[in-house]
Amino acid sequence: ASLYRDDCLEWLRGRAPNSIHAVVTDPPYGLFEYSDEQKEKLREGKGGVWRVPPSFDGSKRSPLPRFTVLKPNDLKVLEAFFFDWGRRLLPVLVPGANVIVASNPLLSYIVSGALARSGLERRGEIVRLVMTMRGGDRPKHAHEEFADVSVMPRSMWEPWLLFRKPLDGRVQDNLRKWGTGGFRRLGPDKPFGDVIQSSPTRAAERRIAPHPSLKPQAFLRQLIRSALPLERGILLDPFAGSGSTLAAAEAVGYESIGVEKDKEFFDLARDAIPKLSQLECS
Repeated sequence: ASLYRDDCLEWLRGRAPNSIHAVVTDPPYGLFEYSDEQKEKLREGKGGVWRVPPSFDGSKRSPLPRFTVLKPNDLKVLEAFFFDWGRRLLPVLVPGANVIVASNPLLSYIVSGALARSGLERRGEIVRLVMTMRGGDRPKHAHEEFADVSVMPRSMWEPWLLFRKPLDGRVQDNLRKWGTGGFRRLGPDKPFGDVIQSSPTRAAERRIAPHPSLKPQAFLRQLIRSALPLERGILLDPFAGSGSTLAAAEAVGYESIGVEKDKEFFDLARDAIPKLSQLECS
């Protein structure tokens, strides 16, 4: 794995055309929550868009960004960013490259529309089935009065948007020339599916990489394994964060590149990647 400390838009500008074979990434959905101001508030543990949910069964819960507080102008900025990102990404991808982007049900429609307008082909979604602590809460300051009411459904799934750079000819032609255009099957009689059963990230992984949006290795390794259909090529995570995507690529034997702008997250990833990649996953 190679890790660069840089702004991903600037990094993409300098990258050679047709040099990336797949993208798997968990970007800052609202951008606002990873601004310098909001990251500082997150690290201080108070204020800002980040909230710490109430403890559950004595367990301390991780901070969550409140996407419901985003204003119309924030959503316009979000859409413009992902449109620009998609346009910068497109030239560096080989034809047929898979682009898999983590999102959430509140904002996925904006991100998806922007990426489709940028020139990427929408190919559906991969659903991560996971019970989280997001949603399901009673009305704030009125828990007892409305004890039988949840403001929003408890989140039990996570959308990972699936896109592809347009093919160079037929799928078989693209596979021969570029090594891309499909997904690696799980076995001779078992294709890769668009629903993956998952669990919350294990405590052992969080101790190695205490990042607020850390995804589990067991899930990421399944996703990344199938992203390169012929088991060759370079996988990119332009929002590397904790380095968990690169660690998963290491674990399955793929070459990968990560880009991370934030110094603290960059340092965290540099330390965490070898440790996460060596963890055993069921």
